Amino acid sequence: MKIRTKLTLQFASIFAFILVLFSLVVYYFTSLYRQDDFFKGIEERTQVVARHVLEANEVDAATRHQNEIRYYHELPHEAVRVFRSNGELVFSNGNGDLGVSEKVLQQVKEKKYVQYAQGVRQVVGVSYPDNQEDFMVFASSVDAYTLTKLQHLKVILIVGLFGSLVVVVLAGWGFAKQAMRPITKIVNEVEKISATDLDMRLSDSDGKDEVSHLAQTFNKMLDRLELAFEMQSTFVSNASHELRTPLTAMIGELEVALMKPREPEEYQRVLQSILEDARLLTELSNGLLQIAQASIDASKIKLGNLRFDELVWTAREQALKRQPNAHIEIDFENFPDEEDRLVVKGNEALLLVAVVNVLENAIKFSPDGQSISGVILVKDHEVALKVKDRGLGIAEEDLKHVFVPFFRAENVRNITGHGIGLPLAERILKIHHGTISVNSKINQGTEVLISLPQAYLFIPYRPS
Repeated sequence: MKIRTKLTLQFASIFAFILVLFSLVVYYFTSLYRQDDFFKGIEERTQVVARHVLEANEVDAATRHQNEIRYYHELPHEAVRVFRSNGELVFSNGNGDLGVSEKVLQQVKEKKYVQYAQGVRQVVGVSYPDNQEDFMVFASSVDAYTLTKLQHLKVILIVGLFGSLVVVVLAGWGFAKQAMRPITKIVNEVEKISATDLDMRLSDSDGKDEVSHLAQTFNKMLDRLELAFEMQSTFVSNASHELRTPLTAMIGELEVALMKPREPEEYQRVLQSILEDARLLTELSNGLLQIAQASIDASKIKLGNLRFDELVWTAREQALKRQPNAHIEIDFENFPDEEDRLVVKGNEALLLVAVVNVLENAIKFSPDGQSISGVILVKDHEVALKVKDRGLGIAEEDLKHVFVPFFRAENVRNITGHGIGLPLAERILKIHHGTISVNSKINQGTEVLISLPQAYLFIPYRPS
């Protein structure tokens, strides 16, 4: 069932329930007030009947005449009965069954007043004290005129109910159509978006209502998809280039060597060159394997408590072993009073890979004697390492691609590397609920900030 139909039915059902409830309340209280009002009229008739029948010989002629006049102003279908206290009928006028029984007479004696309905006839019985004895006077009547009016009211309410439902269904259908129009528009716009049109965005996302919020959320998803597609395209392009370069060089060297006989020294040079290219391919393969291992099966990685400062110093030593000519300065900005705030929860081997990659990247792109600086920061709930170099910097448009494997900025393509270090560090830090950010300016250098939560705040990683 379409949402438009559901909205119409729900709208009509709610309105019908309210209208039925309103009609029942109106009819019930109208009937109740009519009955109570008519009972009061019958009660007055019992007094008139009592004065006319029981006091005829006890009052003067003028009063008796007035009582007679009031008595003969009968109610429609009136019937009256007067009983002695012993149940003997002493006066009767009018046809109709009043339902007077021994039980009813006893109730009148005890309560002095009863009222009840006998079919459509309403009956009132009262105890009337006289100078001789107490009598019981019953008067009854049928409120034919008001009952007819009540019947008319019932017809009006029923007809009005069904007429209103027709109007409500039509109005609800139009209301639902109007309400669903923004969603229908979103559906039509989404259907036009394909893998080649990810730059398209939904309109009507500037409002404050739920539909605008839906459009904003969908546009954010499109932003992520567009970025993912762009990163995938960049990865494929750069990976193909990085893998093809050493293979092309190896094939070229071999083809040239096989064109004619060579001296042993020449064959040795060719083999040495091919060996270097093969090592380059091995490094690329290892990098891809490390990225894959950091991306899957994170739940099986063993974690333990580590001192972050000790981890950084160990990473510094490993980086210096690989780059003996480099100079790395590591300082504390604010050493905490409680050393437990330096403890993080993680896998030492993986975190070492991440930190070493960041340090080596900074060394690689620092032309001034390979000198870089690092600062350990202790924040409220995390510890961080800020690494700065004074290299060529990264263009603003290239910054969003620095975590794409094999991506390399245009201004550093002449520097040896594969573009694997930062993507691998980013994957490892994500497993540890850490973050990495890169800020850079052309010809001013690059700043990389890696952060990890303190051990007591660590939550096990669950890949999304």
